[in-house]
Amino acid sequence: MQSRGAQQYKPGRAIHGTWLDFHHPNYREGDYWNDTTAQFTPEDWDAKIGEMIEAGMRHLVIMSVALRGRSFYPSQVIPERWPLKTEDPIEAVLRAADARGGRVYLGVGFFHEDTGRFLQDPEGESVQRSVCSELAQRYASHPSFAGWYLPVEAGVQGHFPDGYIEYTNTLGGICRRAADQPVFIAPYGTRLIKPDDRFVEQLRQLEVDWLAWQDEVGVRKTRVDELPEIYERLVRTHQAAGRRLWMDIEIFVHEGEVYKSPLIPAPWERVRAQLEAIPLEVEEVLCYQYLGMMNKPGSPVFAGHPTSSALYASYRAWRQQLEEG
Repeated sequence: MQSRGAQQYKPGRAIHGTWLDFHHPNYREGDYWNDTTAQFTPEDWDAKIGEMIEAGMRHLVIMSVALRGRSFYPSQVIPERWPLKTEDPIEAVLRAADARGGRVYLGVGFFHEDTGRFLQDPEGESVQRSVCSELAQRYASHPSFAGWYLPVEAGVQGHFPDGYIEYTNTLGGICRRAADQPVFIAPYGTRLIKPDDRFVEQLRQLEVDWLAWQDEVGVRKTRVDELPEIYERLVRTHQAAGRRLWMDIEIFVHEGEVYKSPLIPAPWERVRAQLEAIPLEVEEVLCYQYLGMMNKPGSPVFAGHPTSSALYASYRAWRQQLEEG
């Protein structure tokens, strides 16, 4: 276990992955891209995934394969469909990633009306089992299919809430039996973790391959100046538990009230400060999210807020300087 003084920092960490969605789960946050991506063709998805990987974001996390009782792919388990121009956008994303060396994680959750529901019931577990089996049959042969993401997170209030570890381990087991690939989660309540023996033991009990903690700067729960202390606790507890540590940095702000207004790109100086706060002990840095918050200037598949090209350009210029060292 390292002390805070031994924690390692460098001038910044590049982003190596991003979430993406076919329809954003919040009712307002995806206003700037939901209608656009609903009209994406397979060729459009190929171009957009190409943008993400060109920007260095090789880990592509599909938020969920279904939402509120409707699927995003041709499913026999959840036959009602979201109205998308591309019949199977999951296939389109995987094909695009196959061609470029990307790694795609399928999100299995949000099947019910309530996106925060994690307590198990027999019917829910049956749907999960059937969906995971169906996904494995349809997509596991893709070279880019890299694992599973469990999007139904539970807010940490010092410790993980009762029932969440059982939920995660049960669903993770279902995923692995369907296709033996890594499973990960991205918890929130990051600033509230209590770095005690109970929390370390909970980390040990979680049967996941890594945790990608939300930094919660975008949702205004955490200030950038608080991040070093938060990272110190994350590093210390994950090392004690023998758990791999990833991060999920929020590169957005809300246009108005948090959770009740559209997401727009954060100012570049804030994003840069978030990246510069990440210690070397964090294995991989993902962001939430390229889609909507970044667009390559002149992109023929522009999706998101008008200022997203500026954030892209600033990040790419900074990343190039970082690589040149």
